[in-house]
Amino acid sequence: MKYPLTPDVKPEFCTTGSFMRLPAANENAKVAIIGMPFDTAASFRVGARFAPQAIRQASMTLFPYHPIHKVYPFDDTNAIDVGDVPVIPHNIHRSYERIEAAMLELMQKGIIPIGLGGDHSVTLASLRAAAKVHGPVAMIQFDSHTDTWDTYYDEKYWHGSPFIRAYEENLLQPDKVFQVGIRGTLNHPGDLDASYELGYNVITTPELRQRGIADVVSEIKNKIGDTPVFLTFDIDFVDPAFAPGTGTLEAGGFSSAESLEIVRSLTDLNYIGFDLVEVLPPYDPTNITSLLAATLIHDFASHVALNEKKNGKK
Repeated sequence: MKYPLTPDVKPEFCTTGSFMRLPAANENAKVAIIGMPFDTAASFRVGARFAPQAIRQASMTLFPYHPIHKVYPFDDTNAIDVGDVPVIPHNIHRSYERIEAAMLELMQKGIIPIGLGGDHSVTLASLRAAAKVHGPVAMIQFDSHTDTWDTYYDEKYWHGSPFIRAYEENLLQPDKVFQVGIRGTLNHPGDLDASYELGYNVITTPELRQRGIADVVSEIKNKIGDTPVFLTFDIDFVDPAFAPGTGTLEAGGFSSAESLEIVRSLTDLNYIGFDLVEVLPPYDPTNITSLLAATLIHDFASHVALNEKKNGKK
């Protein structure tokens, strides 16, 4: 039977438990969905451990064809869903080890992972794996927070620090890191200065609105070029009116439509991994946050399918 099955072949409520009913294995896979249900590095609300399955359930309403990019993202990449990494809920470092090992295994096989978080701390483990395969990588981060705080209650590893730790571990090319959509109140100006001092490109929400999506996308593409790039999307980039199911809400963000537009514009980049983090199903009573997350993942896979087509592999 062909995967992914569409809602007109089998009802949305008949699920295998995988993203769009993808199989667990395919020897020609170029994309793998992988859950990273760790959320005990969060500073406020928890519950992102339940996100991978909620996003998978929301994906049941999606159809396989991408009408903007004109690809079948999961068919064209022979995509698989390898399930969830068995994280240790009370131990971030052992969880990092398990996530890194799972990501590294996929990347070494030439498979591009799309991670389902989890809080944003999990991205550090994915970047560790990426750097082992590709060396320091570029990164596009959609987020309302920079996540470059050094410590919180004297703890160095939490969901607000992955990208200062990634800098210290030489996992990123700082001049090719873009932190897009940063907004909200701060403790002090130094909360933003930390990212500038690391050499990251910070594009706040007001700047993005003033410059426009096309101009910002052009800058990102020009600066990153062909460098291997990891895209991480914190759902709180989106305004809570459109994505209420998250942990650290920030008013004044972008709509679902605007968020999809900017992600869909980021074509022709050398993607080596993606993740989507900070979806909290317990705070998402109508499942609109999970549905947006599933739609974004459909877009991530479409970028891989586009690159496969461009490279003559499809």
